[in-house]
Amino acid sequence: MLEDESGFGFVRHNTRPPKPRKVGVTEIRGPYYSTMGKRYLQDVLETMGHHIDGLKFAGGSFALFPEDKLRELIDLAHEHGVYVSTGGWIEHILTQSAPSTAIPRYLAKCKALNFDVIELSSGFLSLPPDDWLRLIHAVHDAGLSAKPEIGIQFGAGGDTDAAALEGLGTSDPARIVDLGRRFIEEGGVERIMVESEGITENVRGGKKGWRTEVVQAVLRGLPAEKVMFEAAEPAVFNWYVREFGADVNLFVDHSQIVQLSCLREGIWGMGDTFGKVVTFR
Repeated sequence: MLEDESGFGFVRHNTRPPKPRKVGVTEIRGPYYSTMGKRYLQDVLETMGHHIDGLKFAGGSFALFPEDKLRELIDLAHEHGVYVSTGGWIEHILTQSAPSTAIPRYLAKCKALNFDVIELSSGFLSLPPDDWLRLIHAVHDAGLSAKPEIGIQFGAGGDTDAAALEGLGTSDPARIVDLGRRFIEEGGVERIMVESEGITENVRGGKKGWRTEVVQAVLRGLPAEKVMFEAAEPAVFNWYVREFGADVNLFVDHSQIVQLSCLREGIWGMGDTFGKVVTFR
């Protein structure tokens, strides 16, 4: 209704670029912390589909679905112009006894299911950059889009508590910037996901302990339109929009899509963002 002059179009708001977007991209988490069937997703997309660009099945959650029900969700997303991504289940596939055959089978099945994007994580694994690039090329050769996930925190992605993660240590931010540059320049990836753990999630001291300098390093070293930040907490995505504007690419839980969209459009916000998020198109 914000785009309709006979509705609320007279109210000041930030217009969103049309889909498929290159900036201001919002990817939402699908079933993981809660289940999601066709009727649930249909409600989400029929009401907020204009604001959703991608749907991600966290981890290997999609492998638990009956195939016909999984296809229903993927097809429904496509009907609303929403791409569908796997989670970082590739890490589990890489630990199979014969990954050289397991990876092609995995990619072929994902392609047959009509997935669009394969996330390539290594939060739990030590993976050489050259091998990561080979995975990217394998995904592209299979007719899918590769989305590498990079981060500074080893052991990220499994809800491990901050104390346990702290004992594992973190990477130099320059390392992930260098990785991201290689993935873009040599791998031709469309977008890279930046893992939140160790940056804004599971850090000592809560918000006071956020590693905001890591975010700045990433955006200094990589094109903003090629980067998406995991921001699955309201305080986190509020900070990203406040600091980098309405066009920052973000991943949030599906339950937060309304709150984030209000923030992007500049029609609501928290104490530090209410009435302060603007664009100049």
